[in-house]
Amino acid sequence: MNKTARQTAFEILLRMEKDGAFSNLTIDSVLSTSKLDTRDKAFVSALVYGTSEKKLTLDYQLSQYLLNPINKLKKDVLVILRLSAYQIFFMDKVPSSAAVNEGVNLARNNKMAFAASMINAVLRKCVNNGLVYDEDLNENELLSVKYSVPLWLVNKWIKEYGCYETENLLMAFSKKAETIIRVNTLKTTADELKLMLEKFGIKSEFCSVENSLILNLGGMSIEELDLYKKGYFHVQDIASQLCAEAVCATENKTVFDLCSAPGGKAFTIAQHMKNSGKIFCFDLYEHRVRLIADGAKRLGIDIINAVVGDACLFNDTLPEADIVLCDVPCSGFGIIRRKPEIRYKDPDSVKGLPSLQLEILENGSKYVKDGGRLIYSTCTLNKGENEKVCLKFLERNPEFSSVKPLKRISDETMVTLMPHKNNSDGFFIAAFERKGKQNA
Repeated sequence: MNKTARQTAFEILLRMEKDGAFSNLTIDSVLSTSKLDTRDKAFVSALVYGTSEKKLTLDYQLSQYLLNPINKLKKDVLVILRLSAYQIFFMDKVPSSAAVNEGVNLARNNKMAFAASMINAVLRKCVNNGLVYDEDLNENELLSVKYSVPLWLVNKWIKEYGCYETENLLMAFSKKAETIIRVNTLKTTADELKLMLEKFGIKSEFCSVENSLILNLGGMSIEELDLYKKGYFHVQDIASQLCAEAVCATENKTVFDLCSAPGGKAFTIAQHMKNSGKIFCFDLYEHRVRLIADGAKRLGIDIINAVVGDACLFNDTLPEADIVLCDVPCSGFGIIRRKPEIRYKDPDSVKGLPSLQLEILENGSKYVKDGGRLIYSTCTLNKGENEKVCLKFLERNPEFSSVKPLKRISDETMVTLMPHKNNSDGFFIAAFERKGKQNA
């Protein structure tokens, strides 16, 4: 018997709950071999991403109708409750009665008949009462529960950005991220690609960044598109495209991308360079280096040299670079629209990042020639990983000075992109110029 969309979503969510698997990787893995049609695959994705994103909200609502603490439930039962409650609270096109009945059926079909009556009772209370918040919650707690972001992270952003900015940020993060593609200008133009996509029944519209389009895939997989296979575009958010723009690479330059995989920024940089010059792309792991090389081959880019390399260790066999990009490992809190489980990271797991980020930035600076450019970027909104790292770098490396990375959109030398302001992922970009090694 073929699996239903809800059964598939349940299995994905259970795997994520038990193994800590990433939503996007698990969804792609399961759906690539699934016999579900395009519409059901889209439903599965919506269920998994939505349930993951709203986990704190769902647990808060469910807890009001459970006799015992929610963390005492079997994971299988908890996943069914969350999955069903998400449909009740946040999917207007799903009848509440169907959400309840299908939740009960999931329990019975997955050897949890013992919990069916409890699941039925709790879900019916959710239907009858809707979203309910305790009046005793303070402002920060309400934001945490309402937008399903851990309280520690809400508190941190309020401290760094203020209440008004934080709530706008949380509202933006609760909306679905658009699918943005970067047009491969080595093969076509945005106008031509838009027409080609229309011939395949795919709607698109021009984006705020030149040579990019917003896609409406209607449940189709990008990797299955013939235009993707032929290298007419790659997927890249506005923020990453702006980061590639901040590199300011032109023809015949030598560029290093120290933490490159999967290579999206390097691909866009190569297009800015008109496929003329040299780009050295590094990553710690061979399988990730292959992703870069394969992507470059698909796009018809031949100036990229992708090799295994540690961004923390200086390699004296490499030439000096005109530009070095350090898109460093970070907490990732700027991309929680795309990877909802990131928001639930243990705060202790990100404490050591600033020292690693500074180490990579300082190592990257050693490759920059006199008058050359150094770019530092993250996909997080934590100032400890952003401005503070850059200020520390400048304090320790007086031969570098700050310059404006994106003059056309900001007069700042350190630019923070926000989803509610820039319609992009949360992102940070800073630029430096080497004044001369003799001044060190």
